[in-house]
Amino acid sequence: MPRIKTPLVSFLFFSLALLPWDTQAADAQAAMHPSNADTVTIGTSLILSAPPRGTLAEETQNYQPVADFLSRIVGRKVVYEHSGNWLSYSQNMTQGKYDFVFDGPHFNGWRMEKQNHTPLVKLPEDFIFVVVVKAGNTAIQDMKKLAGRRICAHAPPNLGTLTMLNQFDNPSRQPLIVEVQGWDNSYKGLIAGKCVATVLPIKSKEKFDKDKNLTRVVYTSQVLPNQAISAGPRIAPEIQARLKQALLSEDGKAATAKLRSAYAGKDFVAATREEYAGLGLYLKDALYYAN
Repeated sequence: MPRIKTPLVSFLFFSLALLPWDTQAADAQAAMHPSNADTVTIGTSLILSAPPRGTLAEETQNYQPVADFLSRIVGRKVVYEHSGNWLSYSQNMTQGKYDFVFDGPHFNGWRMEKQNHTPLVKLPEDFIFVVVVKAGNTAIQDMKKLAGRRICAHAPPNLGTLTMLNQFDNPSRQPLIVEVQGWDNSYKGLIAGKCVATVLPIKSKEKFDKDKNLTRVVYTSQVLPNQAISAGPRIAPEIQARLKQALLSEDGKAATAKLRSAYAGKDFVAATREEYAGLGLYLKDALYYAN
């Protein structure tokens, strides 16, 4: 799709680069009112989506204010499309249907590499996952001992599950997934003996095992960036820059408040392509993402 370029736009962005730091608030306010030269090519609506985590009513409450805000900045209608299940979400994403997506770092990394998406803003805290067994289980000392064993975990492409499975190069020697919903159920499944291990965010492990005497860590993942909102190639780079600035502004915080409240309510921070580079590798064996 052609990018609109005018001498005025070039001059404005050159001038903004020279502005001092104390003009940030004015810049953010300007981002709320794009000129005609800044809007994307007129056409059909752009689509915002996210993984299937809640009901249509619940997720619409979270995402509709974000879609409305993006529409204001882009100058083109952005609609929120709810995902009913992982299969349709993954199929639509890999077919390039989505223009804006809020999801995990592995998906952001995959879209960067395959579809030229750009992460705009992210939640601030990093992801670290741990695989734990019961403290008294001395037979499991490392991940290799979990091959063929039952592990309580979310179904792929959950990031925690993929970080665990990524430690097994041979698919025939992977653990057997006992599917659960919710980190609390992962932990309860382990304690109840439904599985010999489980995978948890490290903060959930610390929350559930406060005295640190019921479980033992056998694997700790690398530090990963948090969930991010990405913009696709139908959004011109200069508008992506404007969107990032706008999402970090006070108006942007108001528009994303309900969404962020579902994830501890912390403010978004700027995201970079570098921190998500290569993370699509976690999806190498997942349906739709392998090719």
